[in-house]
Amino acid sequence: MSLDLATFLVQWAAGGLAFLWVTSRLRVVSLGYGWLLRSVYGAMGAFAVYAETRAGHHGAAEAVFVAGTAAMVAATAVALFVSVVRRGAGVSGARAERVRRAARVAAMVDGPPSTPTEEPETTPEFPPVLDLIAPAFGVVALLGAAGLSGGAWWLAALRLLAGAAFLGSVTDAMLLGHWYLTQPGLSRAPLKDLVLASAIAWPVEIVALCIPVGMLSVLAGTIDDGYDGLLGWMWVVCALGTIALVGVTWLALRERAYSAVMAATGLLYLAILTAFGTDLVARALLAP
Repeated sequence: MSLDLATFLVQWAAGGLAFLWVTSRLRVVSLGYGWLLRSVYGAMGAFAVYAETRAGHHGAAEAVFVAGTAAMVAATAVALFVSVVRRGAGVSGARAERVRRAARVAAMVDGPPSTPTEEPETTPEFPPVLDLIAPAFGVVALLGAAGLSGGAWWLAALRLLAGAAFLGSVTDAMLLGHWYLTQPGLSRAPLKDLVLASAIAWPVEIVALCIPVGMLSVLAGTIDDGYDGLLGWMWVVCALGTIALVGVTWLALRERAYSAVMAATGLLYLAILTAFGTDLVARALLAP
């Protein structure tokens, strides 16, 4: 597994875009959240194409990587464009929640009234399925990048895909936690989905990085990290710290107070740092 900037950016962007769909499919988070993530991850993909073309690699694997990444960026741009054009329709889940809450408040104040309604939207709503196209191309790009690693293709592919899910879920969870500041009435269900996804992705990432030749070889001293094993144990701390932070975040979200969401977001900030350490330290130590 090689330590390459372009590959890492595509890995991160593909995972983040995949978990954007996990959130957008619920139709409860406002469109601005999708605009933010598509813009950020699209820019990362575009820079990855630039970095890879500057690297001067040649061959089929490099062509697949660049083409897949370019297609991921294009699909992200299309989804962003459609979302902006159809912004007038909003999101149906959020509209339904506003109606439900208005009815509840009216019932508390005036007794059982007629159910309030909103004017139906004539503009078609943004179809969340568009958010699946970009990460699908991202997977193709990562499969191409696995051919540039210099090691076993299947193991490099497994590690890249597991890392994409791991980094993408943790990053999206942190960003969504911040979005509650702009959409304070949002249900915690979308954030819980991402935290749960992070917990599921963690063991897959760890197992993938431990398959020989992997991090167990570093801990055993078979692979010299150049610091008498210090980097190997740093990786262990990062790995255990990430799952601990994700677990505490889940517990925080069980609290009723609104401040629990902000506390969870702060914990996810730390989880991103340890998640990056888990992936990047291993990539550096296992690079051929």
